[in-house]
Amino acid sequence: MDFRPGRHFLQIPGPSPVPDRVLRAMNRAVVDHRGPEFAELGLNVLRDIKPVFGTKNHVIIFPSSGTGAWEAALVNTLSSGDKVLMFETGQFASLWLELAGKLGIEVDFVEGDWRSGVNADQVEEKLRADINHTYKAICIVHNETSTGVTSNVPNVRAAMDAARHPALLMVDTISSLGSVPYHHDAWGVDVTVSGSQKGLMLPPGLGFNAISNKALQVSKSNGLARSYWDWQAMIANNESGYFPYTPATNLLYGLQESLTMLSEEGLDKVFSRHDRMAEATRRAVQAWGLEVLCNNPDEYSSVLTGVMMPDGVDADEVRKVILDNFDMSLGTGLGKMKGRIFRIGHLGEINELTLIGALAGVEMGLSLADVPHQKGGVAQAMSYLTATVVG
Repeated sequence: MDFRPGRHFLQIPGPSPVPDRVLRAMNRAVVDHRGPEFAELGLNVLRDIKPVFGTKNHVIIFPSSGTGAWEAALVNTLSSGDKVLMFETGQFASLWLELAGKLGIEVDFVEGDWRSGVNADQVEEKLRADINHTYKAICIVHNETSTGVTSNVPNVRAAMDAARHPALLMVDTISSLGSVPYHHDAWGVDVTVSGSQKGLMLPPGLGFNAISNKALQVSKSNGLARSYWDWQAMIANNESGYFPYTPATNLLYGLQESLTMLSEEGLDKVFSRHDRMAEATRRAVQAWGLEVLCNNPDEYSSVLTGVMMPDGVDADEVRKVILDNFDMSLGTGLGKMKGRIFRIGHLGEINELTLIGALAGVEMGLSLADVPHQKGGVAQAMSYLTATVVG
């Protein structure tokens, strides 16, 4: 490849850029994962991750991708032949469906248009009709990374309560945790699934399950076999800061640093910053005369924005023009949206100047790719960010 000066702009919606502080924290010799130094690290991260999930209960950390954390949630709570309710909000909801099917779990999959979140009225209707309580769990994606749509978890819980249904509530927060408000305990979630590579600003490699007492009790008698994913073994070892097998030691040092960064900024300020970056991005998209994929403003994501291309324009060709000319990566359209959208990530360690640079790259790329659009998107974003500077 030709030499390219400056930093590559990684504006995909995860993995997000890893801050220098986190890289430096991981740049150290490996320690004995059975020794006292590691035990202190283990206890610290297991304690400090809880406020990010909004829980006082157990958070289990696996050396895995988010897919592994999906599987852990299912195998610890369900039995072969159990029935669960899922909603087609995008590519990752669809992939969770596939995984459940491979485990012998029956899925009632409610079709969706990939432009809307989970409809709480549909949840309640489905649960009220399930008079024999055949659904053992409801699995939803909080922030759908493939679309930029955020579902309302409290409304889903309210629908479950209104129907008086005992199913577990499982929520995928892989792209939302650490970027937008989330309250595992207060929202009545039983299993929260997440990963390290997005709002937590780490490389891929850590998967998380936050679990309620109800989910923990269910896990003691459910029927699916597990070994690597076993919550009980994790909890027993975590009491003293250790893990039942070799953990991702240096990633945990990075996690400790990223949790420190979130604490120093303050979670409320982190969430407000993400809200501002997202709103500025949407204003730019609308000024360009393009369409945001998410249909409902109440469901706009503060993590990413899906940008629809006009008919006849291949979004992947636009992405290629931007990468080739400005060394910036944008998220591709996935599944049903392939070639129809590109995705702008605005999460993690992002500030006003980073975002404006990214939006400038998009605006120049739209011109070079001959995409029909109007000028001035960057100017609109700048005006909004200037007017909303937090002193």
